[in-house]
Amino acid sequence: MSKDVLYLKIANAVTEQIKSETLQFGDRLPSLRSAQKLYNVSLNTVKQAYMELESRSLVESRPKYGYYVSQTSQRKLALPSVAKMKVSEGENTPEDLIGKVFGTIAGTDVTQFALGIPGKSLLPVAQMKKCMINVIKAKHDSGTNYEPVQGSEKLRREIAKWSIVMEGKITEDDLVITSGAMNGVYNCLMAVTKPGDCVAVESPVYFGILQAIQLLGLKAVEIPTHPITGVDLDALKKVLPKLSACCFVVNYNNPLGFQMPDENKKELVKMLTEHNVPLVEDDVYGNIYFGAGRPKPCKFYDEAGIVMWVGSVSKTLAPGYRVGWVAPGKFKEKIIRQKLVQTVSSPSLFSDVIADFLEHGRYDHHLRMFRKKLYANYLQIQKSVTEYFPDNTKISEPKGGFMLWLELDKRICTEDLYDEAVSQKVNFAPGRMFSQYNQYQNCMRLNYALEWTDRVESDLEKLGKMIKNRI
Repeated sequence: MSKDVLYLKIANAVTEQIKSETLQFGDRLPSLRSAQKLYNVSLNTVKQAYMELESRSLVESRPKYGYYVSQTSQRKLALPSVAKMKVSEGENTPEDLIGKVFGTIAGTDVTQFALGIPGKSLLPVAQMKKCMINVIKAKHDSGTNYEPVQGSEKLRREIAKWSIVMEGKITEDDLVITSGAMNGVYNCLMAVTKPGDCVAVESPVYFGILQAIQLLGLKAVEIPTHPITGVDLDALKKVLPKLSACCFVVNYNNPLGFQMPDENKKELVKMLTEHNVPLVEDDVYGNIYFGAGRPKPCKFYDEAGIVMWVGSVSKTLAPGYRVGWVAPGKFKEKIIRQKLVQTVSSPSLFSDVIADFLEHGRYDHHLRMFRKKLYANYLQIQKSVTEYFPDNTKISEPKGGFMLWLELDKRICTEDLYDEAVSQKVNFAPGRMFSQYNQYQNCMRLNYALEWTDRVESDLEKLGKMIKNRI
């Protein structure tokens, strides 16, 4: 029997054991060596079989401990649908809805499922205070001087050091500091397009990207997107000749939470390089992974300098500091010129505090704790939705980040539901915010990066009841 068939035979046998619940969530699979003896095959064949099971989301690898049956193997609800390609339908920008949802940002008595902001209790606030005091003491100018237009050299060096995933391909000289990731995305789009140009985005797409495209006078081309593998590359290929740029979130996408497979990332970069179409890659969630390690960004596969890699500390350390960066490849000089015109330089105080934290604040320790809490929250929210929401609810399967995408019964309009929920001190992001077309009206995005309490769970139960009452 060929090796190819052998590894699939093993993977299918384990799949059957998981389906029949002989193997259940949390059970450990035999070690690679034990499985090798058990099935009388090579170590490589066992590895392939386990990787196949991982790609089916049935098992997860835990470094140093082995392979375990994953929570998602027990999922009872279906995945969200993939939207069809829309090109010429009348646009209906979701500005009104975005304004309404952002209006609740300061509400302290509202359970905040709507916005992608981590809860204060999940952030290293005390450690950040220490870093702030260290910086103030060390700075003779109290942070009143300009820093270089490209950004603080120390901060750029620390970011380059922390970009281990790039395996040394990024240096401090490749980076430009921005005012958060969205400012980075906006500047990248501005550098490679002119009004009237077309930019490809996922569908559903993060509403901030839609707003940036609209503000620059560009046209968004929404590409059908699968909740596990991401952008449909065949659909993208068909529209490539008319595109001036792409703007994608390939690692723990907002709102779907998928992690694009590495072979798809390679194919995407190859395709865009051949057509000389720049990619703005928003990798703001890249460090918030639930699996064994940090996934590669598309930038890792970029040889021609067409990928503009954007990151920030807004999702992991300090949302209000607005410290982000971009590795803009061959567009670096243009980005620096734009920054000089727009802001001259970044606020030096915040740059130095983040640099100090990256150097002395045990960032790796914080990220480990942060990821553990978020993964626990994800399992909680998935369980609550399965328990309290209608049985025909479709639910995404994020591999990291902190967003959950739900597709509800066709009869539900989440925009109407939103008003009722807010009146009961619960909010969420209605689906229409994530498209320029009137679609996803029966969808919602929930943020689970908040302190998990009894109230959070009871508010999800409340939300589930509201939905059931509308069917």
